[in-house]
Amino acid sequence: MEIAVVGSSDFVLGFRLAGVRRTYAAESDEKLVEYITRVLDDGTIGILVLQSGDMNRIPRRLQNTLENSVKPTVIAVGAEEGGLSMRERIKRSVGVDLWK
Repeated sequence: MEIAVVGSSDFVLGFRLAGVRRTYAAESDEKLVEYITRVLDDGTIGILVLQSGDMNRIPRRLQNTLENSVKPTVIAVGAEEGGLSMRERIKRSVGVDLWK
């Protein structure tokens, strides 16, 4: 399983430097939706990292898909983390609460 990161070029740069190979710099809302859809359709990706502010830039239907996605597990990073907590997302994807 791989990690994919979708967001602005500044956001994905740090992940690229950390060695994440699947990074998609989306400067427009259309590109953001396109890249997220591409990642959702790719069966090799296990974790999708997004900037929390980008969740408000995508259509509500896609937001619901991301909030309910188990594979890939979607993690929103940033000041405002919408939807489920990281603990809940990991619990949903792995099936066990790793904090217990």
